[in-house]
Order: sequence, then C-alpha cells, then structure tokens
Amino acid sequence: MAVLGGILALYVVFGIVLPALFGLIKFMFVLALVAFAVVLAVTVAAKFSRTSK
Repeated sequence: MAVLGGILALYVVFGIVLPALFGLIKFMFVLALVAFAVVLAVTVAAKFSRTSK
C-alpha cells in the first residue's frame, strides 16, 4: 500500500503539479512581456508628444 501511495504521489507531482507550475511561469513571462511593451509604448508616445509641442 505504501508503494502504491508513493507511485500515486509521484504521478500527481510529475503529471499535474509540474506542468501547472511551468504553465504558470510561462503565463507570468508572457504577461511581463506584454506589460513591458505597454510601458515602452506609453514612454515613446509621451516623448513624441512632448517634442512635437
């Protein structure tokens, strides 16, 4: 029974927890890239609007 529990625990860790963790890390990375692009666009737009006046 303990062996079966160990196998089940390994299945849960490698089958469910690790892919979910990597998916979350990937999602956060994409979110950070989008936020960086938005900040960059706002900064560039602010610089251009200041120089044109």
